[in-house]
Amino acid sequence: MSSHELKTGPLEYRTQEGQMTILGFWIFLAAEIVLFATLFATYAVLFGRTADSTPPAELFEPGIVLIMTFLLLTSSFTCGLAIHEMRRGSVKGLRNWMIVTLILGLSFLGFEIYEFIHYAHEGATLQSSAFWSAFFTLAGTHGLHVTLGIGWVILLLIQVTKRGLTPRTSRKFFIIGLYWHFLDVVWIFIFTSVYLIGMVV
Repeated sequence: MSSHELKTGPLEYRTQEGQMTILGFWIFLAAEIVLFATLFATYAVLFGRTADSTPPAELFEPGIVLIMTFLLLTSSFTCGLAIHEMRRGSVKGLRNWMIVTLILGLSFLGFEIYEFIHYAHEGATLQSSAFWSAFFTLAGTHGLHVTLGIGWVILLLIQVTKRGLTPRTSRKFFIIGLYWHFLDVVWIFIFTSVYLIGMVV
């Protein structure tokens, strides 16, 4: 064992490379927080500026929003279970729970696409007003991040199937777990500050 390897701790932290990579990803998440904070601030400034387009209270559907929230919150839980199985050294458990996470994430995206198409049919698009432009930019950016996360998980599942659990593959799954939980937190803010307020104002 080289001087750069540690004997104890979770597998993903047992090399200095792993520790530095995870630290670097935390810094990346900080930059992502700044990005979403900017989008939320823009949305807040443009809230209510619907011009002649349909206001959000008439389009936001509580049932669909609750289903989307349930799917994403549950996917965050199953992602946590996958990381727990990884810590136990179970490739099968990791793979199974990550597949469940993928299914939930894809279901979330399916509902979001349906939602966007429905709004467009009702005349609410990026070009309709400042409000709808801000809404689609914020929600769409989050949806794009979920899409990238799904692709990332698929690639990692292929890797762990071929290589098994190593410090490198474990680190990658730990990082995607952080990323997925971050998207979940962002959605909670979207759910409360965009949908809930939009339904009553």
